[in-house]
Amino acid sequence: MNELNRNYINGQWVSWAGDMIDVHEAGTGDVIARVPASGREEMEQAIEAADAAFESWSESTLEQRLKVLEQLHAGLKERGSEIAETVSREVGMPIKLATPIQAGMPAAVTKSYLKLLPDFPFTEQSGNSEVQYAPVGVVGCITPWNYPLHQVILKIVPAIAAGCTVVLKPSEIAPQTAFILAEILDGTDLPKGVFNMVCGYGQTVGDTLIKHPDVRMVSFTGSTRTGNLIAHAAADDFKRFALEMGGKSASVILPDADLAAAVKGTVNNCLLNSGQTCTALTRMLVPADKHDEACELAAAAVAKMTPGNPLEETTRLGPLSSAQQRDKVIDYIKLGIEEGATLITGGPEAPEGCDKGYFVKATVFGNVKPDSRIAQEEIFGPVLCVIPYNDEAEAVKIANGTQYGLSGAVWSADDARAKKIAGKLRTGQVFVNGGAFNPMAPFGGFGHSGIGREFGKWGLEEFLEVRSLQL
Repeated sequence: MNELNRNYINGQWVSWAGDMIDVHEAGTGDVIARVPASGREEMEQAIEAADAAFESWSESTLEQRLKVLEQLHAGLKERGSEIAETVSREVGMPIKLATPIQAGMPAAVTKSYLKLLPDFPFTEQSGNSEVQYAPVGVVGCITPWNYPLHQVILKIVPAIAAGCTVVLKPSEIAPQTAFILAEILDGTDLPKGVFNMVCGYGQTVGDTLIKHPDVRMVSFTGSTRTGNLIAHAAADDFKRFALEMGGKSASVILPDADLAAAVKGTVNNCLLNSGQTCTALTRMLVPADKHDEACELAAAAVAKMTPGNPLEETTRLGPLSSAQQRDKVIDYIKLGIEEGATLITGGPEAPEGCDKGYFVKATVFGNVKPDSRIAQEEIFGPVLCVIPYNDEAEAVKIANGTQYGLSGAVWSADDARAKKIAGKLRTGQVFVNGGAFNPMAPFGGFGHSGIGREFGKWGLEEFLEVRSLQL
């Protein structure tokens, strides 16, 4: 049992003697850690510390910021295996994937800002004006449980690089890597108060963070419902905010595509982290005359991903992160059956041999109606909807026919044709014929998927205000 009875405030660990929150292991359901259910007072102390540190840090040199990021990068690399195992146990991602993704991506993102920061134009000339990019101020960061450290790093690294100070409220479902991060930063040259972390529930510490007048920006990743609440609260005080929320991404397989490769690529993406990924390709759009073949290929691909202990190297499909999430996904699978979709594989029953933990069968539905709930609502589990279409225009209409717009994919034997269709999708990113994810490209959504962008220079610009000096 990891008893983490402390918060990180103003450059030191502050003991907590109040109520605690249990953290469960996804593969077994056992309690593996406990973290503070902190109150408003602790969050207010952290905000006060960040506000006091802002003036000095906002005037820090490029060399000071780069040194801290270099030290952070080294610490993330050094503790990579510990980070991977921690997330694997909390979230359920198989260790073989958690190592390069849950541990590798935070280090890679930090390194990307080490490369980007020296050449970023914090001042530039426009006619007779000097345009300056100034840090926004104290930033409140609220992060999710599915990629717990990665989503934290995506916020605090560019925020600190921009000259902002930070108060982090990590997810109480998967909080332990936030403590590892605080330990790493505590060993760097980062001045006290620049980074602060307070654990607790959203309705107490999160509410305090988003409504406090000294917090000038809120950066949030999570559900659209919570993002809506944050946007309203921020509007009352004219705070800046960046929101990265849900998705119901479509994988559009065009008639000339390599069907086997496209289905395999879609299934692999859909089932990443057991579907607990906001960009997951959960709707697979296929030509009507290839629907049955696509369903057979999807079932064959899913059959290779039997669920198992996420800490074993051979496991490809882990459990969900919590009992609540497992039950929600099972309810959606039952709903899909009720709605009349064809159950190709999977179902609401627990996988064989997985009596403990939060496991759900990887499930494929065929003949899914585009306006059905399982095709419109974010399930956040290992559930793929196969939707037939008659022509390209209908495929684009279906792909764009949800409130979301975070990701997508297009598959075709003709790259130019694929790019043309990709350009019609109302979404923040599109994978064309399985193109690789690029951590230097902007990431974010259209519509209910979000406001703002992360990664690269776009992620840095989120934390900067623009000022003109007329000379």
